[in-house]
Amino acid sequence: MTTYISILRGINVSGKNRIKMDALRKSYENLGFHHLTTYVQSGNVVFTSHTTKPEELAQTIARQIKKDFGLDIPVIVLSLAKLKDIIQHNPFVADSDKNITFLHVTFLSSKPDKFDRNAIEDKKLSGEEIAITDDAVYLYCPNGYGKTKLSNNFLETKLKVRATTRNWKTTNELLKIALQTQ
Repeated sequence: MTTYISILRGINVSGKNRIKMDALRKSYENLGFHHLTTYVQSGNVVFTSHTTKPEELAQTIARQIKKDFGLDIPVIVLSLAKLKDIIQHNPFVADSDKNITFLHVTFLSSKPDKFDRNAIEDKKLSGEEIAITDDAVYLYCPNGYGKTKLSNNFLETKLKVRATTRNWKTTNELLKIALQTQ
C-alpha cells in the first residue's frame, strides 16, 4: 500500500461546501482506502491505497464527493514522496530572517504551461516573495495571507491549473501524519 495525501479545495470555507470530517472519512472508507486520518476541517486526508496513480485517485475521490455530498470539489492527491519533495524545496525556509508563520504552499494539480511570470510578480505586496515550480507555488506573505493579492484564485487563473493553498504548519503536519502511516 502507498501513502497519499489528498487536499480538497474550498470546503468548509465561510460556511460554504460544508463537509464534516467523519462523513468525509466514511466516503474514503467506501472507496477502499485505509489508515485514514483527517487534519483540520479544510479537507486534508492522509490515507493508503493500492492505486498508484495520484491523478486517478483525485478523480475517484472527486466523483465520490459529488455522489455523497452533491459538491464539485477539486481534489489534489500527492504521494508521500511528492509532499516530502515539495517541503524540502521551499526556498524560503532556510532564510532565518523569514518568520515561518507567514509561509504558504499552493499545491498545483499539474505543471503550469506557459504563463506570464511578470503579471504574477507585479501583484506582490511589499515584502512578499513568490517562487513557482512545477508542483507548487511557495509564498512568503509577511502582511498575512488574507491580505495578499497572490491568492489561490489569482494563481489558478494566471497559471491555468487547479490549485489549493495551505499554510506551512498544515503542510508539515500532513507530512508528520503521513510518515506515521508507514
